Amino acid sequence: MALTGRAALLALLGTLVVLFAPRPGPAVAGVALLLAALVAVDLLLAGGVRPLRFTRSGDRLVRLGETATVDLIVENPGRRRVRGLLRDAWPPSAGAAPRRFALDVPAGERRRLTLTLTPVRRGDREAAAVTVRSLGPLGIAARQGSHRVPWSVRVLPPFLSRKHLPAKLTRLRELEGAHPSMVRGQGTEFDSLREYVPGDDVRSIDWRATARRSDVVVRTWRPERDRRVLIVLDTGRTSAGRVGTAPVPLAGQEDRSSAGRGAGLGGPSGVLPGGRGGAETAPGWPRLDWSMDAALLLAALAARAGDRVDFMAHDRSVRAWVSGAGRTELLSSLVNAMAPIEAELVEADAADMVAAVLARARRRCLVVLLTDLNAASLEEGLLPVLPQLSSRHLVLLAAASDPQVAAMAAGRGTPELVYDAAAAERQGADRRRITARLRRQGVEVVDAAPEQLAPALADAYLALKAAGRL
Repeated sequence: MALTGRAALLALLGTLVVLFAPRPGPAVAGVALLLAALVAVDLLLAGGVRPLRFTRSGDRLVRLGETATVDLIVENPGRRRVRGLLRDAWPPSAGAAPRRFALDVPAGERRRLTLTLTPVRRGDREAAAVTVRSLGPLGIAARQGSHRVPWSVRVLPPFLSRKHLPAKLTRLRELEGAHPSMVRGQGTEFDSLREYVPGDDVRSIDWRATARRSDVVVRTWRPERDRRVLIVLDTGRTSAGRVGTAPVPLAGQEDRSSAGRGAGLGGPSGVLPGGRGGAETAPGWPRLDWSMDAALLLAALAARAGDRVDFMAHDRSVRAWVSGAGRTELLSSLVNAMAPIEAELVEADAADMVAAVLARARRRCLVVLLTDLNAASLEEGLLPVLPQLSSRHLVLLAAASDPQVAAMAAGRGTPELVYDAAAAERQGADRRRITARLRRQGVEVVDAAPEQLAPALADAYLALKAAGRL
């Protein structure tokens, strides 16, 4: 049972009557009995909340930054009209609107309520509870109850780097040409034979064909179209840092209990601790999200090039694995696998990651590791086990740099700015040192600003294609 504003107003009027009554004793009893009778009658005539039936329909998937629609159907099988308020509670990061509905469902009928969701975080957003407050005909008292009506909407990565895909595909077509380009070297598919010309690699001479002819004959090759690309996403602590500028607003740390506390019609709605709203202003995307965006562009490009693309997310163990997806369903499989992944505040286990890659990729392939060029983390984790990986596979490491560090390096004028600049220069030097060390071990490195990481990684892939290394 719940009392409304009208009940409070009647109580105030009753208090005034008691204060000015010549005989307060009987007046108090009379007012109390009157209010109790009105509340009881109103509560008795209010429509029941428990018998209500609820069903949902609508979107199950939505990209971050876009809007999903979820319908809630309310059916009243009771004998009295249900008139009042309804709240469909979702987590604050789901961006649900409106938060409350005026409800009027006659007996034996149903009503459809439409809710829009504009999420501000990736992952699965699940409905918390549906709370209904059914008012009596006098509007003094109401019946209130909550129902669990399960529904989940998966918020997918936005894939903003898709805008770079047409330009990269044009470069890929130029690289391959109308017919497969003929190159000399190893690791390519045999195409045909032709006469030897000065400058040809003597290792490409076909001695059997030469013996059958009067001229020296060499083999020509074409780039393979069934190479394997394994994308490895580091989800350890270094991927949690925010860098760059967020192209799509992301929420801060979500108050996971807000949806439960705000399930009642009188509770808070979509407010994070400290008075912040669901779309907290953040300095940028986490490195994890920039890496996901780059991985999606690379996967789309490699699939169009005819390569097989697999995906693994790892920190202390394998968090996600996508393998064997065809060209048409590859992106769908990847975004569904990436959506619920969040950065874990633990140090990534590089040895376990290398072991997982070697167990899943037995033939030589391109291993793309999306992580951070953190010197301390790489020296203690990846570098000692890197030879096991680079000896069997071609390794490409891609990382998003922090533009704020470059801005700090230019600071002058005050002791504080000079100190910040010195720290930024030290970090930049460490980054260059670890990059040089990785390249000495045969690892290709892409170090780019967050907004440029995806196209830079795609360019590195195309360069490996052009050089016949992939």
